[in-house]
Amino acid sequence: MAANIKLASVCESTFKFASTYSDHVVLQKGPQGAIVWGKSTKLGDNVHVSLNGHEVAHSNVTHDTNGGMIWVVKIVMTSHNYGPYNLTARSSLGVITLHDVMFGDVWLCSGQSNMEFTLSQLINSTSEYADASNYQNVRVFRAQHFHSSSSLEDFQAHNIVPWAKPSQSSLTSFSAICWLFGKRLSSQFGYPIGLIESNFGGTKIEWWSSQDALAQCPNVKRAHNFDDSALWNGMISPLLRNTIYGTIWYQGESNLNKPGKYGCQFPAMIKDWRQKFSTASLQTTSPNFPFGFVQLAGNHNGTNGTFFGWMRWMQTAGYGRVPNAKMPQTFMAVAMDLPDFKSPYGTIHPRFKHDVASRLALSALGVAYHQSGLEYQGPYPSNYHKAGHSLNIEYDQGRTPIRVNTNVSNFEICCSYRECNLNYGVWLPSPITSHDISSITFDTSACGHVPVSAIRYAWRESPCDFKECAVYGRDNDLPGPPFFHSFH
Repeated sequence: MAANIKLASVCESTFKFASTYSDHVVLQKGPQGAIVWGKSTKLGDNVHVSLNGHEVAHSNVTHDTNGGMIWVVKIVMTSHNYGPYNLTARSSLGVITLHDVMFGDVWLCSGQSNMEFTLSQLINSTSEYADASNYQNVRVFRAQHFHSSSSLEDFQAHNIVPWAKPSQSSLTSFSAICWLFGKRLSSQFGYPIGLIESNFGGTKIEWWSSQDALAQCPNVKRAHNFDDSALWNGMISPLLRNTIYGTIWYQGESNLNKPGKYGCQFPAMIKDWRQKFSTASLQTTSPNFPFGFVQLAGNHNGTNGTFFGWMRWMQTAGYGRVPNAKMPQTFMAVAMDLPDFKSPYGTIHPRFKHDVASRLALSALGVAYHQSGLEYQGPYPSNYHKAGHSLNIEYDQGRTPIRVNTNVSNFEICCSYRECNLNYGVWLPSPITSHDISSITFDTSACGHVPVSAIRYAWRESPCDFKECAVYGRDNDLPGPPFFHSFH
């Protein structure tokens, strides 16, 4: 429903909210405040903003950087009364009101087709629609597909689906992962969650990156494609003034032809988004806001190609897991053990989004919400010990118990006197000979007298059947992510 507007003998367009504000909107709670802004045609006019009739902010109409005229206020909500509120803005040109306004945490969901994958495509979509009635404080907003050659300040009305309460009609075309992630956060915290969906299937990271972000990877030879930055301009830039808590991201399949670039491009994009969101929102969005992503799931059954493994590695900037030095305040859901070889939408689009969202939300609790004592990651190697034709890997300094599936051959060794390339060369299966509570021992006799130069794990496009990879956390059932380790 659009905002109710009463104007004093002027046309509607002279005094209004920006398109990202409507009835049912969720504004970011907390002491940093939330930005609310709009447009006017009367320079210097006073704008007074109230919640349920009590003034909470005021400002003047000023010029923006594009020569237009805008008004911007910051509303601080630290109370546990999260709403609903009527939010009213008054100026000499009239009165505009938003109804059913809530305060909570606002998350942006972006990426390509696996983030765009809708609730209607879930196996249990009918039960999800029915369950939505229990989550009326989770609100949804969707940006339509739109390219632009220049960065936009606001959406056109026809390029959005405005804020709405969850129902079958509002969720049918909404992102499944975005909704399931928000629902889990709502269950955890009990306060409102706002979900902003802005994604586009089949798109490259270059299209979601500003020119500033693209310039941060100067050693990457890049053809000047007319699409570069086009979705940043048309689908992210109009959101910059909105105060958000964090972002989740599912993308990478369209960059599989050159995974090596992604290790620079992805951290550069994250850093640039953080800086631009924070600046445009007058620092109400944190300059280090949490950024979560889904590591690529499996695809074709039985395919041994290495590009998926390489891309998963580069999604972590070559560290194997996050947060890390290049990707602080990031969190990840491992999805390589969640293939869907019978998906009617193609194997690149697995239907098991519940598991993805659950893992993503758990990781968010650890990184984005700083919950202590939470095991939100799968096991990861901490020490390697070679002896004869044996190799032992210890996980997580021996602190976390592991569960090992010895029926799966996910470990490979490279035999060479020189350093091995993580994708090419002679890589041989290394069978598991034994394991204990936090370590695994492998047979490396396949190398003969040639030394083991490197080891890698789960480097295949689809390394295992559903939830049947080799290594999991015993207590949290989270899969260990792919890794590569060179002994040189």
